[in-house]
Amino acid sequence: MRQIYSFFIFIYNLLLNIFSLFNNKAKLILRGRKECFGILKEKIKDEDKIVWFHVSSLGELEQAKPLIECFKERFPGFKILLSIFSSSAQKAAFSYNGVDIAVYMKGDSIYNAKKFIEYAHPSLVFFIKYEFWFNHIIEASKKGANIYYVSLILRKGQYFFSPFSFWFQKQLRRINYFFVQDEKTQSLLKKIGIENTLVTGDTRFDRVAEIANKVKDFPIIKNFINEEKVILLGSSWQKDEKLFKEAIGKINTKFKLIIVPHQIEVSHINYIKKLFPKAILYSDIFNTSYTNITNTDKILVIDSIGILSSLYQYATIAYIGGGFGKGIHNILEAAIYSKPIVFGKKYNKFKEAKDLLEEKGAFSVRDSRELTNILNTLFLNENFYNNACNSNTKYVEENIGSSEKIIKKIENII
Repeated sequence: MRQIYSFFIFIYNLLLNIFSLFNNKAKLILRGRKECFGILKEKIKDEDKIVWFHVSSLGELEQAKPLIECFKERFPGFKILLSIFSSSAQKAAFSYNGVDIAVYMKGDSIYNAKKFIEYAHPSLVFFIKYEFWFNHIIEASKKGANIYYVSLILRKGQYFFSPFSFWFQKQLRRINYFFVQDEKTQSLLKKIGIENTLVTGDTRFDRVAEIANKVKDFPIIKNFINEEKVILLGSSWQKDEKLFKEAIGKINTKFKLIIVPHQIEVSHINYIKKLFPKAILYSDIFNTSYTNITNTDKILVIDSIGILSSLYQYATIAYIGGGFGKGIHNILEAAIYSKPIVFGKKYNKFKEAKDLLEEKGAFSVRDSRELTNILNTLFLNENFYNNACNSNTKYVEENIGSSEKIIKKIENII
């Protein structure tokens, strides 16, 4: 079975190489992979004690950061190795001073796994959330490394739980401990005979709390808001923006709209400007006098990256984009500020979204009519609005502390 699995990895890597001929992201991944072993050989000595954290992309890196920092503080004798899979995490990973070494992961072939473990020789390994690199797990286990999964969340329909998943279940039993997000995941693992689990929640709560404690101030944006109510449309895609275009004239309250698109390439910004001709761009006012903003300016488009998490502090209501595409983006960045949250219909893969819907701190909409109705209710019904705010405050407070729980368990093992 390992050979069959490795064959599919080979096919995937072959397709990635073909794809890289006309895709810059794939090209970046392959370029980074070529440097992996050279970096490991250069920066890791035989006598170094290595703890290895692997993340897929930027979202998982954000999940890993509070645990990495907690580990670094508690166990300063270790060198911290961070590996990434996606090019979306490249800039953040390679500039992150919380780790000693950062590399792209080469493909999960048997050869790559043997070489990676030989050069890195980690004592402890942390895979964040969904990352299952079975050849690397096998080789790390053979060398006596302790392997952990962090913020893991599984669903009943996944391949681990099919009648023909014996080989995959066998590999899961190589894991020393699973730190899972919820009791459903713990129960699924127990059904296949895996008892070494602990419900510790999601480390992203620790990360958003840390970011909120260091929140930046934006005088230009405060001047634009001018103490009015604000809808902040975060990580928006075209379908989200079109929804607001249809709803905006039917909202019975004065407010200002701040749009923070998920992608800020010129074509997308032009699309937004076509939808909202009177919108002003953040880049146009960034280097000018604040007095250039007038009270007639009602829509601001943030054509800059890296500031969304701080902008939620200014929202009266936060709308999170992506719910009409592959799935919603990070809603915890808004929840940490105790703001009601609205998003589209594709949220089922996100535990925190389902939790907040149940607690009435978040609301899902299917079309512009439902969007209009919930925005009007939140703006005009003060008790309804306050209850949503309080629900989100309570939910976040109850879930902070996952990293500390994990480190305490690791302390006992080490």
